[in-house]
Amino acid sequence: MSSSATLAGTVKTEKASADSIAASSVYETMNLDQLGLSREAFNYAVQGFNYLLSTGKLNNNHILSIVDFSLPAGKKRLFVIDMEKRQVLFNTYVAHGRNSGKEYANQFSNSPESFKSSLGFYITKGTYNGQHGYSLQLEGEEKGINDNALSRAIVIHSADYVNENVVKSQGYVGRSLGCPALPAKFTKPIIQTIKDGSCFFMFSPKTNYVSKSQILQLAS
Repeated sequence: MSSSATLAGTVKTEKASADSIAASSVYETMNLDQLGLSREAFNYAVQGFNYLLSTGKLNNNHILSIVDFSLPAGKKRLFVIDMEKRQVLFNTYVAHGRNSGKEYANQFSNSPESFKSSLGFYITKGTYNGQHGYSLQLEGEEKGINDNALSRAIVIHSADYVNENVVKSQGYVGRSLGCPALPAKFTKPIIQTIKDGSCFFMFSPKTNYVSKSQILQLAS
């Protein structure tokens, strides 16, 4: 192996280590473990966020949203984070697709009419008023994983089956047709915060998503 190749490998290792330290520092500063967000989900989210930032794809470039599907549907598993201010702006309930599972989301699909959630990195687009009121389009950035999001109409919208009362009555929120549906009272403020080019990430540790994600491979 040449000295230049060795140096390149060393630099890459040092960069990965630095990124890991930075992510760990932010995780601990914001006490994200106490809110329930897994360190694994956060670390992968930061990797992809930094990659999308470096490619110039993020216009709303200080907001990172994470849906942590390692948590059950009775927990607040959406985290909207201001990465510049290191603040959690929102932490609330979010639905998964009805064919992804009941209490836990453990099956995912990019296929039309699957009624399953899709993992991976998205970039938020524009808003519109549709069947579910004020809604936000999501563009999937990962080929074969979530790039059918727009054609599947996978959007952020409000739902009356996603709220504290539903959780109290049955232990978990209701399910969508694949959309990350939110409680009505938080939908508009969240959409206003994350719209127009921010990073939105949905993660589950129970799949081979990480090994398939080209964004995470390029970011590592």
